[in-house]
Amino acid sequence: MEGNTNKVTSVWAKVLIYIALSLGAIVMLFPFIFMILTSLKTYSESIAVPPKIFPSIAQFDNYKTAMEMAPFDIYFKNTVISAVGNTILTIFVTIFAAFAFTRYKFFGSNTIFTLLLATMMVPGEMLIIQNYQTVSALGWIDTFKGLIIPYIANVFYIFLLRQYFMQIPEQLYKAAKIDGCSDWKYLWKIMIPNTISAIVTIAILNFIASWNAFLWPLLITNKDNMRVLTIGLTHFTNESGSQVHLQMAAATIIIIPVVIIYLFLQKYIISGVTRGGLKG
Repeated sequence: MEGNTNKVTSVWAKVLIYIALSLGAIVMLFPFIFMILTSLKTYSESIAVPPKIFPSIAQFDNYKTAMEMAPFDIYFKNTVISAVGNTILTIFVTIFAAFAFTRYKFFGSNTIFTLLLATMMVPGEMLIIQNYQTVSALGWIDTFKGLIIPYIANVFYIFLLRQYFMQIPEQLYKAAKIDGCSDWKYLWKIMIPNTISAIVTIAILNFIASWNAFLWPLLITNKDNMRVLTIGLTHFTNESGSQVHLQMAAATIIIIPVVIIYLFLQKYIISGVTRGGLKG
């Protein structure tokens, strides 16, 4: 009798959990879905009061009109170059830094790593002015170097990958050294293949962050041909005035690539972050 009562309680608990999760998912997804639905409405439907959820007839021409009103192809190209370039360089910096902090016991290595971790407590906005002055002094305003290079070193990524590297037994490293394996070969033949899920996770997270970056590109890009999508969307919003349906179409164009990447690679993000956080 007590066993049946526990089973009923367990079933109801699961039902309540699923209901709560479903409600949370609906709340989280509603703005995104409403944006897509609004991008398919006519102008009058997009400003109707009370708001209409669904368009009477899907207006796919809104996307074509939005693309014709602003050079989104140039913004898209700049964003791809910036995000891909930043991600590739970030991966290299992260791998080499994590390997150095894992295998090289040089003087002050722990102190340096602790100081690096402490910089995570500093808000990124506080470094904007110094970074801008440095980039300006180098003459990198309105260049891809200015967009990419200042943010290729990320302390959190170094910390995350270091945790993965530390899970590989040191005895394996010593055995490789006895066999005459160089550090460079050990890194690419042993360390990277065994931590590829973490590296892919870092690459995905960094690519999404670079794609959605706004403040830094806003500061160092003044020319139209150097704008990225987030800045281009802001200018398009100002120029298109009250045409909400076109603004939503432009926003959808920008977001869809990132959503597709996330949907295809989400398992790497979840597994990479959770596994890295379990063992320190």
